[in-house]
Amino acid sequence: MKNIIDYAKEIEDTFQNRQFNAVDSLVLSQLAYLYYDGVVPGLSDISSTVPIQEVAAIENPDTLYQDVRDRKSNRQLLFAFANSPRFCDTRLAFYVNQIDNTAEKQFSAVTYLLSDDSAYVAYRGTDATFVGWKEDFNMAFTSPIPSQEEGVAYLNAVADKISCKLKIGGHSKGGNIAVYSSIKCRRSVQDRITHIFDHDGPGFKDEIFQSDGYLTVKDRIRKTMPQSSVIGMLLQHQEKYSVVKSNRIWLMQHDPFSWLIDSDDFEYISSITKSALYMNETLNQWVSSLNDQKRELFVNTLYNVIKATNATTFYDLMGDWQKRAYAVLGAMKEIDDETRRFLFQTIRSLFILAMKNIREIRKHDLIL
Repeated sequence: MKNIIDYAKEIEDTFQNRQFNAVDSLVLSQLAYLYYDGVVPGLSDISSTVPIQEVAAIENPDTLYQDVRDRKSNRQLLFAFANSPRFCDTRLAFYVNQIDNTAEKQFSAVTYLLSDDSAYVAYRGTDATFVGWKEDFNMAFTSPIPSQEEGVAYLNAVADKISCKLKIGGHSKGGNIAVYSSIKCRRSVQDRITHIFDHDGPGFKDEIFQSDGYLTVKDRIRKTMPQSSVIGMLLQHQEKYSVVKSNRIWLMQHDPFSWLIDSDDFEYISSITKSALYMNETLNQWVSSLNDQKRELFVNTLYNVIKATNATTFYDLMGDWQKRAYAVLGAMKEIDDETRRFLFQTIRSLFILAMKNIREIRKHDLIL
């Protein structure tokens, strides 16, 4: 069973011999999780680009993988990429990395200049910071979120600096931002976009799909999800999607390193699993049962409880977990009675809905 590391190691065809595909996009989207601060020039530098070999050969490579999940796999992917006949001529530019706790924004993007004379604009997905996850949850009641607006501004700015054709993509929230930015960017920029890749990114509120921008680019969107997708099925969807086989289970299938490759493409299956359909229907029904104000109250309350631990990332939370647990309990006590009652009632409603859907599925299976 091969994954994107094996693909980068083994693919020998250049883009002139074999066209850019969805696996190439996932490789670039995964590498967008690396921290290129001080290595790749930012948007203000209009002339400088960095060859991928120079990135792979920096003196202190650990800085690339700070707070990146699965450092070993990411390191293997970077070196395979830098030494691949397909990718070795890639140059990186226009790196942006922004964390704003006040605005509840986590945004990062990098542009790859490819040997087929096109550029791939890659948006980073959610990192290990709590503010990044909070921004994801804000999608349930806010549109647009700050990183979506940053994505539009970034795409327009990059398009002003280069004149080639554009491919846009990302994994997880990065896929969502890729689609949103392609919908909302200037029309002159849209005309240069050839492909939009969304790898297991959450959907949108309904009004996005009714916009002229979406109708303009929808046929260029390529969405891929693992067979037990949860993240990629959140919110509303109208895009067509392909289902990729993963060697992991449930939420762990969100990991791009678990997606299986067959020769030079993903190993596809016909549909997502029945359990995933059940889970996604349950979550979307639950979210739909709450108005925007209640969604915001629920998300903000949970976030404030986590903030009381003084942890900023999931890695922080794992350290001195007993002290963090006491902080959570203390924060729960500080919540007013009405809000605490709402919080527990909302969580309870999710479990009730889940049990109801389980009974419906069992009844359906018996009928079949």
